[in-house]
Amino acid sequence: MAIESVEPEIDGGRFPAKAVAGDRFVVEADIFCDGHDKIDAALLLWREDQQDWTEAPMVFVDNDRWRGSAVLEENTRYRYTIIAWRDLFASWRDEVSKKTAAGLDVTLELIEGRGLIERTLEESDRVGEPDRPVLQLLLRRLTHELDDESLLADLLAPELAAIMKRVGLRTNLSRYPKELELVVDRRAAAFSAWYELMPRSMSDDPARHGTFDDVVAKLPYVRDLGFDVLYFPPIHPIGRKNRKGRNNSLTAAASDPGSPYAIGSDEGGHDAIHSELGTFEDFARLVSAAREHGLEIALDFAIQCSPDHPWIREHPEWFDWRPDGTIKFAENPPKKYEDIVNVHFYRGALPGIWYALRDVVLFWVERGVRIFRVDNPHTKPLPFWEWMIRDIQDRYPDVVFLAEAFTRPKMMKRLGKVGFTQSYSYFTWRNTKRELTEYLTELTRTEARHVMRPNFFVNTPDINPYFLQTSGRAGFRTRLVLAASLAGNYGVYNGFELCEGEAIPGKEEYLNSEKYEIKAWDWDRPGHIRPDIRLMNRLRRHHPALQQFENLTFYNAWNDNILYYGKMTPAKDDFLLFAVNLDPHNAQGADFEVPLWEFGLPDDASITGEDLVTGQHFTWHGKVQHVWLDPRERPYAIWRLVPPGEAA
Repeated sequence: MAIESVEPEIDGGRFPAKAVAGDRFVVEADIFCDGHDKIDAALLLWREDQQDWTEAPMVFVDNDRWRGSAVLEENTRYRYTIIAWRDLFASWRDEVSKKTAAGLDVTLELIEGRGLIERTLEESDRVGEPDRPVLQLLLRRLTHELDDESLLADLLAPELAAIMKRVGLRTNLSRYPKELELVVDRRAAAFSAWYELMPRSMSDDPARHGTFDDVVAKLPYVRDLGFDVLYFPPIHPIGRKNRKGRNNSLTAAASDPGSPYAIGSDEGGHDAIHSELGTFEDFARLVSAAREHGLEIALDFAIQCSPDHPWIREHPEWFDWRPDGTIKFAENPPKKYEDIVNVHFYRGALPGIWYALRDVVLFWVERGVRIFRVDNPHTKPLPFWEWMIRDIQDRYPDVVFLAEAFTRPKMMKRLGKVGFTQSYSYFTWRNTKRELTEYLTELTRTEARHVMRPNFFVNTPDINPYFLQTSGRAGFRTRLVLAASLAGNYGVYNGFELCEGEAIPGKEEYLNSEKYEIKAWDWDRPGHIRPDIRLMNRLRRHHPALQQFENLTFYNAWNDNILYYGKMTPAKDDFLLFAVNLDPHNAQGADFEVPLWEFGLPDDASITGEDLVTGQHFTWHGKVQHVWLDPRERPYAIWRLVPPGEAA
C-alpha cells in the first residue's frame, strides 16, 4: 500500500500542525495500491496522556486522494498517522456485483464470500458485540441456503457490507512511517478580539499616572465594545538612564514617564510592577475583575532592558559590551535606542538567560495571565522559542503566544512552526483589492494555514499606517470591517475607535505618541466609530461563519475598489456576504454575483436574505445584483443569505 502526500505534514514532520479544541481536524493523503482491489483507510490519533490510539474513518475523495477527520476536544498535544489496507470483502462484493450484472455464473464466488465471513470470525480481533452474534447467525443461515439467489441476496446486503467494513480483515495493512505531531489549542488561540491600552493613561488626567484601579473602571467600556482580550504594553518599572522624552526625544523632562519598553530600574525588572500602577494585589484584583467582565488580560513579553535593569549588575555576561567597556545599546541602523539594551542568548549567557526568561513567563502565568504578546521575536533565536514555548505549554497548555514579528515572510512562518500560537501579519499594509485577495488566499489556502494564525491588528502604538493617516473616519470603518470579518483574531490599539491618526510627517508614527507621555483620551469625541465596533464584535459572537478563518471565499464584484467576499459554515446554514468600499474618499458602485451556485440554485433563481446592519429583509432575483457604497454614509454592506427552505 502506498500512503503519501499527507496534509498537514509540516516540513516532513519536523514541526507540529495546529488545531483548535472543538473544531474538526482534517487530514488528507494519497492512498493507493497495485491492481484493482478495493482499499480502505483510517486516521489514527493518540493523545499524549492516553494508552491507545483512536481511529477515525477516511473516505475516498478523488484521484486516489483520501480524507479523514475528527473533533478533538482537549487542549493538549496529539500524534496522528494513517493506516490503509486491502478490503477483501468490498473487493469481492464489487467483483460479484459486476459479474451478476453481466449474467455470469457466480457459484464459486458465493463460496468465496461465505469463506471471507468465516475467516473474519476466526481471525479478526475487531469482531465484538453486537457484530459477532449477527455474523454467526448469518453464517449458519448461509450454510443452509438452498438456492444461489437467496445466498447472493444475503451476501450483498448493505447491512452485511457495513458490518464487514467495521470488522473485516485488513489484508496488507500498511502504516504511514511517521507519527506526526499536532498541537490542539484552546478556542482563544484562533478566535479573539483584542483591545490594547496603556494603563498609565487610564486616569483621564494627563497630570496623574493611571493605576490598575483606573483600568478596572474602564473594563465596562472595553466589554461594551465587545472585545474579549485586554492587552497591556509592559507594566514593569521603567529605567531612568537615557530615558526618552516626548516624541522619542533624547532629552526627557523630570516629569516624562519614559517608554514602557525600557524595562527595569532599582524597583526591579521583568518580574516587578511599575510602582505607580499599583501592587501585585491590585493586579490580582484587576485580573479577577476582567474575568468577571468576560475579558482576559494579555501582557507584553519584551526581551529588552533599560540600562538600569538589575540583570545588568547581576549578570553582565548576559549582555554585549563595547571595546571601551560601555554596554551596547539596541540598534537598528540608522536607528539607535539609547534607553534599551538587548540580552544575548549564547556564549556565557547560555543557559542562564534561557531559564531566566522562561521563569519570567511562568511568574506571570502563575498570577493568572495566559496570553502573551511577544515583542520582536524574530530578533531572538528560534531554538529558544521552540524550547521555551514547549516548556511552558507542557505545564500550561492554555497559554497563548502572539508573535509581533513584522519581518520577512519565511521568518514569520517559521515562528509559527516553532510554536507561536498567533502571528502579526502584513494585513496592516494590504490595502488594495489585489493585495488583500492575494494575501488572504495565501494565508487560507497554502501550508501557512496549518502553522500561522494571523492576528489582524489595525494599528499599534508603533504603527500609524499611512492609509489611516489620510483616509479619515471612513478609512477607519473600512479597516475595522476588513480585520474583524476576514480574520479569526484581530485587534485595535485604543484611539482607533476615536479615529486617531495624527502622524509625524512622512512616518508611520503617531505624533505625541502615548509611548512617551501620559495621555487623556476624550472617549466621546465626535466622529468616533464605537457603533461599528460593537456591530462587528456582536456579529462575530453570534455568527459561526465568522468564527473560522479558512472558510473565506472571494466572489466577483466588477469594481476594483470594492472587495466582495463571503464566509459560510460547512452546512451553509450561516452564510454571510461582505462588500467593502476600499476608496475612503469616493462613493463606489458595482455589479456583483450572488453565489446562488453554493446552494445548488440556477442563475435565474431568487434568494432571500437579511441586511445585518439595518435588520431589513430582502429578496434578490437572479445572480447579478448591484451595490452602492458611499464612504460618507457607510463604506460597507453585510448580508446574510437564507438557505432555500429556511424561514427568513
